[in-house]
Amino acid sequence: MTVQLEALVVDAADPVALARFWAGVLGWTTAEDRPGAVTVVPSDPGCVALRFRSAAAPSGASRHHLHVTSTSTDDMAATVERVLALGGRHLDVGQQPDEEHVVLADPEGNALCVIPPWNRFLAGTGLLGEVAGDGGRATGVFWSEALGWPLVWDEDDETAVQLPAGGTKVAWGGGPVAPKDGVSRTRMEVVAAAGTDLADAVAELERLGAVRVDTVLAEGDSVTLVDPSGTELVVLSPR
Repeated sequence: MTVQLEALVVDAADPVALARFWAGVLGWTTAEDRPGAVTVVPSDPGCVALRFRSAAAPSGASRHHLHVTSTSTDDMAATVERVLALGGRHLDVGQQPDEEHVVLADPEGNALCVIPPWNRFLAGTGLLGEVAGDGGRATGVFWSEALGWPLVWDEDDETAVQLPAGGTKVAWGGGPVAPKDGVSRTRMEVVAAAGTDLADAVAELERLGAVRVDTVLAEGDSVTLVDPSGTELVVLSPR
């Protein structure tokens, strides 16, 4: 393990409002624990935190979207209604009429899917069942080695990793990956593991396949890289 996952970061025009939306959807709490950012803190063991960081004009497309689980058909319907009541909307991404999940967007247009209760892949993951990202097998292997999370899915260029104890799965849907249109408005934020300084953590991530870039996406001691899919990630110094 080189780094520990802090949060999925989302650039937001109004991070306070967007964090309030997601806290309402998931039933989690919020904390202003980083400069210029609000974090939605999981109450489900093993679930990934969401951090909304102030960006005057988020420009790049999101390279991740979120899958929210349900426990019954009534719970699924209630979750969809909760998203809409909090300011979300339905989103057309070309899904077919017979697809069973519901595609929605948060108030700033970030996609989320509400997943039916009979979906076995996300059974037991918690309410935030999956962070779905752009990338092929090389990206999943990179993150598995960086985080020390085992590959729980590895088939046809699609991969997923998960903590051994369970919780949110982080997955990549395989190629081809859409061309980037600027800095991704979503990215992983990680912290150097205990006993590892920032420089050593960055060097190990580079050895695993990340590439350092000039973009600065976090305040304080941090380094920005891109993973094998070209998606930005930020490495923070240990607190």
